Amino acid sequence: MKKSVRSLSFVLAGMLMLAGCGSKDTAGSGKKEEGQKEYTIGITQFAVHPSLDAATEGFKKALADRGLKVKYDDQNAQADMNNTQTIAQNFVGNKVDLIFANATPSATAALNATKDIPIVFTSVTDPVGAKLVKSFDQPGPNITGTTDNHPDATKKTISFITDEVKAKKIGVIYNSGEQNSEVQVKAVKELVEAKGAKLVEVSVSTSAEVKQAAESLVGRVDAIYVPTDNTVVSALESVISVANSKKIPLFVGELDSMKRGAVAASGFNYYDIGYQSGEMAADILTGKKKPSEIPVELPKSLKLVINKKAAEAQGLTVKDEWSKLGEFYEGK
Repeated sequence: MKKSVRSLSFVLAGMLMLAGCGSKDTAGSGKKEEGQKEYTIGITQFAVHPSLDAATEGFKKALADRGLKVKYDDQNAQADMNNTQTIAQNFVGNKVDLIFANATPSATAALNATKDIPIVFTSVTDPVGAKLVKSFDQPGPNITGTTDNHPDATKKTISFITDEVKAKKIGVIYNSGEQNSEVQVKAVKELVEAKGAKLVEVSVSTSAEVKQAAESLVGRVDAIYVPTDNTVVSALESVISVANSKKIPLFVGELDSMKRGAVAASGFNYYDIGYQSGEMAADILTGKKKPSEIPVELPKSLKLVINKKAAEAQGLTVKDEWSKLGEFYEGK
């Protein structure tokens, strides 16, 4: 009887050891799966144009550099406000881990759709005015991001238009339905009038109206300025064609549009602010920080760039001394 009990004890001990080993292997396997977790990020971009495209590219690169495994659901609203709402609601229904909102309308729609899923935005001109955040230092519980409105960018461009080009009447084309555009136009008007010049405003609702808006400024203005308006920038080639044919210098609010055929812009690379937003997203996904703990960031660099070929095409003589004000772009 004692021998049987002793044998049974050895069997039970062996089973417990095996069970213990099994538990350890399972736990180890679980940690390995956690380390390889795949995150799902919904990307809602308001329109197709180089600046927003570059911001999205920078966002993805930042996450890749951090070594995160990410599955993206890329959606583009094609500059349609209704589409931004549908996209955001679908992301919420699909329970994505984070929403990357590229441009003000997309960010607004995302925040309206969820107060739980983290949202990181970029290419937003006035996040406070758009009621996305309370302040730069105090973003919302589930939202933060980067702004594309450097305080000195517009001022430098308008000064170049009035001081160097000597324009007295400056036309501006924008979508009055875009909150970020209204903010910019208000600031441009103040800057233009402070220089003793006049701002001539033309608003559009869709990209199809942009060329007609540009043509309506012919004979009425000495130069045209296009802010970082998603609707107008998506159809910028139609403005460039009018500027070239009618010899009206065209200025824009960001560098990617300048490269397409505008005289000059004071700005930064949208890829960089997208990358900044991607770093924020990485911290949020890995639990290092909450959105509320990450202040809204400004672009980290700013420069005035002059497109020599575009200037000549639009009737301007490029001056060597302009190199002291900024740098020359030798491309298109």
